[in-house]
This record gives sequence, structure tokens and C-alpha cells, in this order.
Amino acid sequence: MKLKKSFQLALNIFLHSKLRSWLTIIGIIIGIGAVVAIVSISEGAQRQLEDRLGNLGADVLTITPGFSQARGSGGGFGRGPPSGFGEDSSSETQENLTSKDLIVLKNIENVDVVMGTISGRGDLTYSSKTASVSIKGIDPTVWKEITTEEIDSGRFLTQGETYSVILGERIAKSTFENEVPLNSKVIIEGKSFKVVGILNGGSTVYILIDIARTILEDVDDKSFDSISVKIKDVEIADETVELIEKKLMFSRGALTEKDKDFTVTNPLEMQETMQETMNTMAIFLGAIAAISLLVGGIGIANTMFTSVLEKTKDIGIMKAIGAKNRDIMIIFLLNSGLIGLVGGLGGIILGTIGSSFISVLTSTSDTGGMTRMFGNTTISPSLLIFALLFSILIGMVAGTIPAYRASKLRPVDALRYE
Repeated sequence: MKLKKSFQLALNIFLHSKLRSWLTIIGIIIGIGAVVAIVSISEGAQRQLEDRLGNLGADVLTITPGFSQARGSGGGFGRGPPSGFGEDSSSETQENLTSKDLIVLKNIENVDVVMGTISGRGDLTYSSKTASVSIKGIDPTVWKEITTEEIDSGRFLTQGETYSVILGERIAKSTFENEVPLNSKVIIEGKSFKVVGILNGGSTVYILIDIARTILEDVDDKSFDSISVKIKDVEIADETVELIEKKLMFSRGALTEKDKDFTVTNPLEMQETMQETMNTMAIFLGAIAAISLLVGGIGIANTMFTSVLEKTKDIGIMKAIGAKNRDIMIIFLLNSGLIGLVGGLGGIILGTIGSSFISVLTSTSDTGGMTRMFGNTTISPSLLIFALLFSILIGMVAGTIPAYRASKLRPVDALRYE
């Protein structure tokens, strides 16, 4: 029997399938849809994570006051470790970072440039509207060498620009009713500043550190909230971190690890931790989807067994007029493959719609950055092709045993079957 004729017979069986076949297809649709949605969301989150970690700068270490054993889990440039990491092991005393620490760090091998920053919140007013914003005081001579921020329009700050400011994109374009244009005037804590640059992304205001000391509360004239260190060779970042800790402990009079009152954050360590977390989550979610596919495969096998019983007499007739065992087996394998194909196509549509819905839902959520990480989905053609082929494969594998049993039926027994 020609393959074309076998396919026509298989398609005829499929089109005249009863309700149970379509219920089986729904099971496959749900399983494949779950796989497509989970993988696309996972890949999107992975890509966004890589972008965020790339923006931190793999060659930039951050030193913050207060010691936590959860080193490497900090927030990157200009931030200390977030709450929830290492809080049980933090030291009770916390000394501010000073200019003396800057000098010590500059003399360490593999250190390229060093910059101290201070940060806080302040009121920014534009066009009679006021908003509370995050403000960072930086050294403009070093900042453009150490930051990974990119200018969207305008330029970086220069030394001597006492009342100039750079705005993050979200502040310039979304915080106020009217967009804040370049070279406009804004009021920060009662003082007028000229906008000389707007960043590509971000929601932070950058000003000269000396000016920040005068407008931010609870900031003294000598200390820093954090110190950023750009290293020359990333390959020896771990060794550099150990040397920095050793030198700073000696300089700050910390004789033991218990006395250490600062934390060195290495973005590479944070990246490894986050990658492991994402991989574990992807495996867990994938296992859930795999269970759905397993249930769908069992449903296909059950449907095919029932179909063989219903078509027993037809099988006997085909064998009586010359059909071979191989022909019968191909017909039922193609039938189960069609069930997988239709289920796969439906699953791709469901998964694409589902991942898009989750993307919109999480990207507009106010629950925090970790949730918003799942706001970007990546649906690649290779994922869709894999999902479709995998669905067809499940169908054919599940239908193998029923197809084999159908091919082994004796014509006389099949014709006598009631």
C-alpha cells in the first residue's frame, strides 16, 4: 500500500474520531502550551538577567559599609547588599567608608580606578510638579570611566559644573506629566539645576558629590555610602577581592573576620547565584509541563487502543484484500501522529497567547523587580519547531503498541470480532 493511501486512511480515521479523541488532543494542547509558555518565559527572564548583570559591569566591584557573609549578592553599582541576604550574619557595628579607604584601594594591584558615591532621596520639581527621586552624588572625572550607564541625549557631567544634573530616562519621560527636555531647569531640594544629560534607562538623578552633600540629609562631609572599584583583569577578580578585604581590614583595624565592617560585592558571584536560581526554577517548571505531556501521551495510547478495537473488522477486511502488517501499522501510527500534530499546533497557539498574557501581567506589576524579570518572553522559531516535532513524536510513540497489536490481528479473527 502506498504511503499516500495510508495517510488518507489515517486522516479518515482521525476526522471521524469520537469525543474521546478530541479530549486527548486537548490534553496534548495543554501540555505543549505549558512547555512553550514556560520555556519562552524562562528564556526571556534569562536574557533580561544577563542584560541587567551586564549593566552592572563584571569588572566593577562595590564596597559598602556593614559586613554580610552573603558576599556577591549585592545590588551592584552604588548599592549595598539587599535586605534578606546575610542579615543573620551582619556585624552589629557599621563604620562609614572614608577618603582613607579610597587611598588604600587605589594602591592595590589590579585596581584601575576608584570612586566613592553617596546616595539618598530628595524632592525634584519640574513644571510645578514634585516627585521624590533617588539621588546619587558622583565624581565626574571618574564616573564616566567606571559606570555602565549610557547617555541617550546630552553628555556626562564635567568637573566644575556645580549645578548640573543627569536624569534617568524614566524620570525624564515618565515621572512628570510633561517630558523633561535637555537643557531645561529642575529644582532639587530648593536649588536650581540644569539638565545636561538624559540616560538610556534608569530612574536615578546624578549630581556632583560635593553638591549632593549639601542637599541630602544625614550625609557628612567625609564619608561615602559606597565605593566602586574598577579592576583591570576580571580573570583574577576573586584574588583581587581577597586582597581588598585584607588591605581594608588592616587599614580599618579589623583584626578578625568578626570585626570586619564592610562588604565587597563581586558581580560575577552574583551572576553565578542568579544563574543557578534561574536554572533550578526552569527545571522545576519544566517538570510540571512534562507531567502534562505524560498524561497526554497516556491519553493518546488509550485512544489508540480503543480505536483499534472499533476498527477490528475494518482491519480484517483490509488484510483480506491484501494489506500487509506493515500497512496496518503505518496507518495507525500516522493516526496517532495526526493527534500529536493537531495537539502541537493548538499547544503552540495556547503557549504563545499564555506567555504574552503573563508578560503583560508581570511587566505592569508593582510587586518588584524579581517579578518584572518575567515580563519579557522569548519565543524563538526553534522552540516552536521543537514543540511541534516533540508533540508528533509523543503521539507516535504512544500509538506504537496499539498499532503493533492492530498489525498482528489475524484476518479471520478480525472478521469474526463483534
